[in-house]
Amino acid sequence: MAIVPEWSGVELRAFRVAGRWSQADLAARLEVSERGIAKAEAAGTSHSLRPITQALLDDLLRQSPPDVHARLVNLLTRDGASAYPVVVEPEPDPVRSDHFVKHPRDGKLMVEVGAGIYLAGPEDEPRWEDTFWLDAHPVTNSDYARFIAATGRSAPAHWLDGRCMPEIYTHPVVHVTWHDAVAYAAWAGKVLPSVAQWEKAARGTNGSVWPWGDDDTAAKCNVKETGLGTTSKVSRFQSGISPFYAYDMVGNVWEWTRTAASIGRYELKGGAWTSPLFTGRPSAFNDADASMSDNDTGFRCASTSVESPSHDT
Repeated sequence: MAIVPEWSGVELRAFRVAGRWSQADLAARLEVSERGIAKAEAAGTSHSLRPITQALLDDLLRQSPPDVHARLVNLLTRDGASAYPVVVEPEPDPVRSDHFVKHPRDGKLMVEVGAGIYLAGPEDEPRWEDTFWLDAHPVTNSDYARFIAATGRSAPAHWLDGRCMPEIYTHPVVHVTWHDAVAYAAWAGKVLPSVAQWEKAARGTNGSVWPWGDDDTAAKCNVKETGLGTTSKVSRFQSGISPFYAYDMVGNVWEWTRTAASIGRYELKGGAWTSPLFTGRPSAFNDADASMSDNDTGFRCASTSVESPSHDT
């Protein structure tokens, strides 16, 4: 599913073309004037649509069939057409879709982790953690492309000529340092999760060894034993989601946290496609220098509040 975090005249026109609508058709669907559609398209990126129109476009996009989403992604990622690159958001399990909320800044799906006690560390020590929200999936290459377009930050080393390959849009971004992860989080109006937040979101409140329970089951995640040999789509392993409906809390990529292990080093969580399953146990310890950039390390973000996007005219 495609998500457009911010609509300008460029995104509006691309959506109209993807939907194969005339300006009159789209105006009727949105219940706005045809003149307004034409004016916005002519202004391009210099015209920011009113919040109510953005909300209507969001609703229409959600209701559109997959072929419209595919054409929209192609139009907005081709030749850097959009000032706000489209986010290719992994589709949540429809049975559990009510557990997700879309963050108003970067458009990512987040899950709520309620206040309360959880069991932490190898000794299962009871600890309290206040309510917070966590990205349901690691930050993807598509998410990071939008951040780069907005800030001018350097592209990850594995992209070709500074551009992300379409086949890894929904894979987690890698080759990012702790500083890169912090910069993305700040741009998105979030923070990196603490180790405590990360572990609670992964294990739940009952102290399970793994997000899915107590069994050592490599088939529920992308680790060395799984045999994929690379990163995978962040919504692939649905049977391995955590009690709070967070995906990839074990495997795929190591995830940076904001918890310092020592001067200049920060804790990592979750294991990766390169690592044996046991290294990804949520209670396990790992850390790295803040400048480390590798092909198996990414991140996700957290927030203490999620404000709904404005729907004003």
